[in-house]
Amino acid sequence: MLRFLLRRVVMMIPVWFAILTLVFLMRALVPGDPVEIMFFGRASSPEVVENMRHQLGLDQPLYRQYFTYVGNVLQGDLGTSITTKRPVVDEILDRYPATLQLALASLTVSVVVGLVAGILAALYKDSAIDTLAMAFSIAGLSMPAFWFGLLMIYFFSVKLGWFSVIPDGSLKSLVLPALTLGLIASSIVARLVRSAMLEVLGQDYIRTARSKGLSEPRIMTGHAIRNALLPIVTIVGLQFGGLLSGAFIIEAVFAWHGIGELGVQAFAKRDFPLTQGIVLVIASSYVLVNLVVDVLYAMLDPRVSLS
Repeated sequence: MLRFLLRRVVMMIPVWFAILTLVFLMRALVPGDPVEIMFFGRASSPEVVENMRHQLGLDQPLYRQYFTYVGNVLQGDLGTSITTKRPVVDEILDRYPATLQLALASLTVSVVVGLVAGILAALYKDSAIDTLAMAFSIAGLSMPAFWFGLLMIYFFSVKLGWFSVIPDGSLKSLVLPALTLGLIASSIVARLVRSAMLEVLGQDYIRTARSKGLSEPRIMTGHAIRNALLPIVTIVGLQFGGLLSGAFIIEAVFAWHGIGELGVQAFAKRDFPLTQGIVLVIASSYVLVNLVVDVLYAMLDPRVSLS
């Protein structure tokens, strides 16, 4: 198991450096002069523009910019925000817990709803329950997140008055954005759970367990669900990384003060160092989540770590 973990960590290093390179190229290969884009529409002297170019290191050759950027990142320095004049690391650390909280709450919703819908659809295949669960799944896959979020605000905040439109950081204000992200994500989980459960329920050991007189609840919990977990763990892990990045739109819709909202603001204000830092943190989080998924997969199925 330890060798498997070390091998996965070693494989993760070049992936992370590839991400680091792509994030650097966001600024280096942007059409036009990044500094002039930052100051577009603002009154600024040539001296101010040149000083900002020097501050960002854009007056150096591209290869030197790259090695300077990599060296700074390895030391935990993501630069300084142009708009707030604060270190980018501090800006992200202030907002990341809120995004992580939203992603975990959304993941909980997606797993619970997706498991229940998928298991019921598999147990009652071709019934009204199956049709309803799959219709819910298709609706979730085809519904834009921002539109669904606006509907949630309209019905539960404006019409019913159950939740405040302006979040106050409490758990109550977390409900609507978590439900919006979680219900959409649960549609994928439900379809995968249904498919995995139908495959497992058709196996010989399930028929053998039934012939021995085991009750259906015991067969479901002791055999079917356990053996259907492997593909579900993979998609849930990937969804968690997707929820971290997908929170950008939802945070903007619900004014949730996470790094998604911060990223939208940074992009609108042309704050390149802050935008780069946010993209790098989100991408790195995705890589770490994949590592955790690999470890969980190996724990559930030892054949993976031995292969």
